[in-house]
Amino acid sequence: MQDKDSERGLDIDSNSNAAGASEGGNPNPLWTKDFTIITIGSVISIAGSVLSGFAMSLFVLDYTGKPFYFALFGILYFLPSVAAPILAGPFLDRFSRKKTIYMLDFITSGIYVIFTLVMQFGRINMPIVAAGTFLIGTINSVYQVAYQSFYPLLITKGNYSKAYSIASSLETLAMMVTPISAFVYNKVGLVPLLAFNAVTYFIAAVMETQITQSEDYIEKRKAEDSLEGETLRGLKRFASDFKEGMSYLVSEKGLFFVAIYFTFSAMDSGVIETLTLPYFKMNFENGEYIYMVVGAGAAVGRVVGGMVHYRLRLPQHRKFDIALFVYISLGIIGAIFLYTPLPAMFVLFSLTGILGVTSYNIRISATQRYVPDEKKGRFNGTFNTLNVIGMLIGQAGAGIISLVLDSRTIITISALVGLAAAVVLIGGNRRHIAPIYNTED
Repeated sequence: MQDKDSERGLDIDSNSNAAGASEGGNPNPLWTKDFTIITIGSVISIAGSVLSGFAMSLFVLDYTGKPFYFALFGILYFLPSVAAPILAGPFLDRFSRKKTIYMLDFITSGIYVIFTLVMQFGRINMPIVAAGTFLIGTINSVYQVAYQSFYPLLITKGNYSKAYSIASSLETLAMMVTPISAFVYNKVGLVPLLAFNAVTYFIAAVMETQITQSEDYIEKRKAEDSLEGETLRGLKRFASDFKEGMSYLVSEKGLFFVAIYFTFSAMDSGVIETLTLPYFKMNFENGEYIYMVVGAGAAVGRVVGGMVHYRLRLPQHRKFDIALFVYISLGIIGAIFLYTPLPAMFVLFSLTGILGVTSYNIRISATQRYVPDEKKGRFNGTFNTLNVIGMLIGQAGAGIISLVLDSRTIITISALVGLAAAVVLIGGNRRHIAPIYNTED
């Protein structure tokens, strides 16, 4: 349940009108019943997912003894993200996102129950585990679009920045749980973690069924069909929705250039994630541990950034300028961080965490405010797909180019390409993007 750009390492019903203390002068409380449910449910499911997911990766490595299979299972998990989000978008603009969210959580809980029973009482079968991994990856890809498109409906007016600072903090939670997963796996094995994950997803799903937010965009889509005299059904209806969604993104130049820039950003992230750990392992004794310590700076930065954005309201007319500064700064840091001493690396990683939260907060709150509810599914699906494509290109390209260039040089070149993309795509299209970013929270 995270936005992969990191960014670089979610009218309310009667709940929103309930009496209560104002938050920072805003008469609309953020912590309504529905928002509280979705946040707690996210924390529960993220904790279980990260615990068992990382442990599953370790299990595959231990069971096969071959890094190839470890990498293969990672590819199987992320491969559905290339197509599933963009295909799910049209569906999620026409049907209940709330029902999609809790039904997928119930299904995921059931899959982990089956995994638990097979691991405990059956014979381990790697093809079955591989198929299950692919299925969970597909479900997660669709879930991300449903969650990102439903979450804004639960945010009361004036609280977008606060809400998304919380959402970005959930990603930090995932980073913090990963080392715990390795420790627990080594102590008790995989089966208890799988069972725990089944329980967490079930609890999250039950909680999500209690959300009462109406989804007016469904009726709006039906009314549009009636006015247009549409009689399309099935695949023809889907194809029409899909084409309409793509046309919307292309016609909205500000959204289009933001999406293309973040494809480049994701590509850069793919390069960094692929080559940074090998660089540390090849150049430092116990390099993987040094990498974990230095990389912890990003988690520290995200925590600090999340706290700042929960308390601080950015000036409306400066949001675009702040975002452009952040994008350029991230490119510069990416180009130089491996050339600095280790203490400086920790500081730079911390800065990327703070800047990443700022980037995420400005970008996602602005675009989710701007995109109409009935188009959010298609926009988020397309955006996620472009991000995954960029990430995969970065990972594959990094692996291939590393055969002829050293990791540090490749990372520097990639960061400079990301920097150029920020200047050209974001800075060069200020008149299209600034009206989206510089909006009231």
